[in-house]
Amino acid sequence: MAFTDASLTALRVFREVAGRGTLTAAATALGYTQSAVSRQIAALERAAGAELLERRHDGVRLTPAGRIVLRHAAVVVDQVDAGARELAGLPDEPSTVRLGFFASAGAVLVPRALAALRAGHPAITVHTREGSTPSLVRALRAGAIDLALLGSAPPFRPPDAESPALEVSVLYERSLRVAVPAAHPLARGDYIDVADLHGQRWIAGPGSAAAGERVTAPAWARGPAWTSVPRSCTRPATGWPSSAWWPRARG
Repeated sequence: MAFTDASLTALRVFREVAGRGTLTAAATALGYTQSAVSRQIAALERAAGAELLERRHDGVRLTPAGRIVLRHAAVVVDQVDAGARELAGLPDEPSTVRLGFFASAGAVLVPRALAALRAGHPAITVHTREGSTPSLVRALRAGAIDLALLGSAPPFRPPDAESPALEVSVLYERSLRVAVPAAHPLARGDYIDVADLHGQRWIAGPGSAAAGERVTAPAWARGPAWTSVPRSCTRPATGWPSSAWWPRARG
């Protein structure tokens, strides 16, 4: 079987897997069973004569051959979809933007941006997709979204190591805050270093560490930006600002 014999369904499935990062997530998005997705990927790999995905415990990662196939699969799928719309007598979608964003950005940043866009450019339709920063980067690479609002913490690095590099613009940076009782030793200063938080007792929300359990500073860095306790006062915690990015592929 030559790669020229690869089916459109296999290319579409492969693009979804590359964008979602797991076979399970792709199957859910497409309405397929996971075994059906696996069969399509296996058929495409046979046609390509190479492994396209590296199977890992946390999902899949594109191989060099997979990146080549993805680049062409995205073009083929988009062109076929455009042809289907034209044959059906439907207008093309030049005014459609596909936007991805991390969860907390959907509370304030995205609604404000959409409201401003609607006021100035009412003809543009925005399709949104919520996800983690790694999943949104994969979706950008797969051509499943056009741009994304990402979050990052120091040390700041590019969203991924693939080429061509994604074009990144920093929208804003902010400091995180920690809430402590007024009589707590950390409440005496104006700023708190992250190292000072190591070994402190924390109030944890559902799904995180149990209340009263000790949490190290690195675990806190992956958790909520705010922790509240009774009779609290807040102090900025230095060392962990966050950034929001709107990346898109160059070229």
